[in-house]
Amino acid sequence: MSPVITKENKLPSFDDLPIDPKYPPKTAWGVWGEDDNLGTLNLLNEERVAKAAKSIKRGAVFSLNWKLELPGLFGRVGLSHSYKALAPGDMAFDDCYDNFNTQASTQWDGLRHIAHLGSGKFYNGVKPSEVARGTEESNGRLAIHHMSRRGIAGRAVLLDYARWAIKNNPDFDPFKRSEFTVQELDKVAEAQGVQFEHGDILLIHTGWIKKYLAYGETANDYIENPEEPENAGLKACEETFRWVWDHHFAAIGSDNFAVEAYPPKEWTESCHAAFLGGFGMPIGELFQLEALAEDSAKDGVYTYFFTSAPLNKEDGVASPPNALCIK
Repeated sequence: MSPVITKENKLPSFDDLPIDPKYPPKTAWGVWGEDDNLGTLNLLNEERVAKAAKSIKRGAVFSLNWKLELPGLFGRVGLSHSYKALAPGDMAFDDCYDNFNTQASTQWDGLRHIAHLGSGKFYNGVKPSEVARGTEESNGRLAIHHMSRRGIAGRAVLLDYARWAIKNNPDFDPFKRSEFTVQELDKVAEAQGVQFEHGDILLIHTGWIKKYLAYGETANDYIENPEEPENAGLKACEETFRWVWDHHFAAIGSDNFAVEAYPPKEWTESCHAAFLGGFGMPIGELFQLEALAEDSAKDGVYTYFFTSAPLNKEDGVASPPNALCIK
């Protein structure tokens, strides 16, 4: 089936979703065609990418990728790294990763990570039996290789909630579950002089990684339950979903491990279910934003050229982003 839209200024508003009553309420299924595997990444067209490249003024490059070994939450631990000698005298090597969980550190949650839980299907109506391995219906729909083979490039916008909160929400603690609202994000954007554009990749700095690193090697001792930890994040509610969709972001990410306030009050009404399963919007987690936020606080520039090259793993669920912001 061909896409329903041909011009992005004709994208439906949140209140006009779904585009067909056969789809679940408030989902973007079918907006880019029933066979689509990219979701909101479709917004990153050539015109937007070319315009985003004009964000490069200084040539300053910021890697958003944290150490693969950190933080080791949710039982995602145990990466084993070994060398294989290729020549006598230790003059050449290969290296190997064993027990590598692609969601143990900085990551994209791909569209196979969590379904639209209210309907029991993944984005665009893909059935669980199509995603699960070893079933008769297993196929490649929504897998991470679609994101990888397309590549991700566009304009990123940083909202530095952590710095804004020092004055406006002094009790804010990125390690404790609390919800910030889209009204607050609008205030952060206003304070920074940021104007959003369709297709932006939204990055939210909460200070979670900064606090983690401040504790040093004992950081996990300060997390009450590393198997099911808490973090402050975006409030999961219809108002948030409307704000995110109507801004037509291509993706959303943060320096915490969930983007949304975690754990969710109700998984069926979570940002994960709405963004991944409902909109087809990738979620970036544990993005290392500290140096970028520090630099932007100095020069007042909060927009960047953003690139990401996910691992080209056939049928993968998630991937380290291999992401850069360039100013």
